[in-house]
Amino acid sequence: KNGIYKEFDADKIFDIRYFRRVPSYYYPHAKDFIYNLEEKQPSLVHRECARLEERGLVKAVITQNIDLLHQKAGSRHVIEVHGSPQTHHCLHCGAVYPFEWAARLVRQDEIPECIHCGGVVKPDITFFGEQLPEAAVTKAIEEASAADWLIILGSSLVVQPAASFPLYTLRQGGRLVIVNDGKTPLDHHATYRFHDLETIFAAIQEKV
Repeated sequence: KNGIYKEFDADKIFDIRYFRRVPSYYYPHAKDFIYNLEEKQPSLVHRECARLEERGLVKAVITQNIDLLHQKAGSRHVIEVHGSPQTHHCLHCGAVYPFEWAARLVRQDEIPECIHCGGVVKPDITFFGEQLPEAAVTKAIEEASAADWLIILGSSLVVQPAASFPLYTLRQGGRLVIVNDGKTPLDHHATYRFHDLETIFAAIQEKV
């Protein structure tokens, strides 16, 4: 409830129609929470997810986040259902650019433009008005359906289609753990329900 989207108008910054008209709005506003990843470090939660994956206890991380911090922490099997800024592409000619190229320009207060045609360059994040990456959603459903336990971290479970992934786990006989400081529509289906991420993952770090 006190996340970063309290700081700016997400409906505007991530609206594909507005981006096409005024790309100069997105990049300055995204500069300090997407294009400065070299200044950010994974949290305890990111690090523990990666460690548990290395031990074979976590099979996949399904994330709506677009900050690449799971990968930075060492998670290998990350399914980004809202896309990723790892690549950018030109909306006119389709040329693809790496995150580092775009980030360098944005940090210099420049708006990335295609070096081939001068077109608008957009991150491969799913904006409002765009379809989610089909392959990622399909893989997320497969992993949720196969999960013995699905641990839901910091999600209000109201944004679709990610909010429906736990239902695939339940239908196949799996169980849910929900960790979120606000209520979710699936609280009554959870085998375990907790409120504080740091407390839970500090305990996991100590005991698992």
